[in-house]
Amino acid sequence: MRPFLISLLATLALITACADAAPANPALRTELLAMLKLDQEVRTLEASQEDWDRVEKANTDRMRQVLDQHGWPGYELVGEDGARAAWALIQHADRDLELQKRGLELMRRAAEKGDADPSDLAFLVDRVRVAEKKPQVYGTQWETDPQGAWRPRTPIEDEARVDERRAEAGLKPLAEYLEELKSAG
Repeated sequence: MRPFLISLLATLALITACADAAPANPALRTELLAMLKLDQEVRTLEASQEDWDRVEKANTDRMRQVLDQHGWPGYELVGEDGARAAWALIQHADRDLELQKRGLELMRRAAEKGDADPSDLAFLVDRVRVAEKKPQVYGTQWETDPQGAWRPRTPIEDEARVDERRAEAGLKPLAEYLEELKSAG
C-alpha cells in the first residue's frame, strides 16, 4: 500500500500561495516545482505503480545531484516555494534513507540559519526516525490501521512534552493536527 500523507496537501497549498523574493537560482526553483508537481500527479490511486516508481526514482536521483551541487536548496537559493518543494521531494525519497538522512542534516543547518522552515524540518526528522524504526520527536507521521483508525507510524517520544517540541518547530498542537488528519481522511 502506498504511504499517504495528508499533511502534504496543506503544504501544496502553501507552495502555490507563496510569493517569493527573487531566488538566486530561479531555474532550479522552477525545476523543483515541476518535479513536485509530477510527484503529486503520481501519488494518486489512479496512477500506475510503474509511473510512481519511475517518477520517484527520477526525483530521488535528481535530488541527490542537487544536494551534491548546492547543499540544501534553501530560501535564498530557490525561494520559499522551491525550498518547500525540495523538502517534499526529500520527504518522499522513502526508498533512499541515506539520501533522506543527508537531506535532513543539510536542512537542519539551513534551518539554523533561517534558510529553511523549522516545521518542514520537524516532518523530515520524524520521517527519518520512522524509517529507522525509532520513536518520533514531533508526531507528524500517521497512518490508518485496518479498521481505519489513525495511529502514529511509530510511538511518539516523551509524548507528554510533544506539544512543547511542536510549538518550538512552529507546528500546532498534536490534538489539532490529528483532528485535521481525521477530517481530511
